[in-house]
Amino acid sequence: MITLTLEAAKQIRQSAKEGNLDGLPLRLAATRNADGSLHYGMGFDDIKEMDSKYTSEGVDIIVSEVSKELLNGMNVDYVELEPGKFQFIFENPNDPNYSVPTE
Repeated sequence: MITLTLEAAKQIRQSAKEGNLDGLPLRLAATRNADGSLHYGMGFDDIKEMDSKYTSEGVDIIVSEVSKELLNGMNVDYVELEPGKFQFIFENPNDPNYSVPTE
């Protein structure tokens, strides 16, 4: 399962609208780097036969069979890292660089 925060979903819908890509699902992908960390990609795409499909916060998400295991359990958020600088972040327990936030 892959989930989006409300802020991430809002930004994804806005990006789709601005790019005239309404109706296309969001593709999430990951590859493993030589050091074991993960490299992420995202964009709007057509669904392929072997893709897995999820829905989170009203956004359709597709993942290839190759990326599915690497992304299972991931949460995508959209946060302000510095004043005025927003970015998607991937909270993924399958990534060795991920640490669980403490509250």
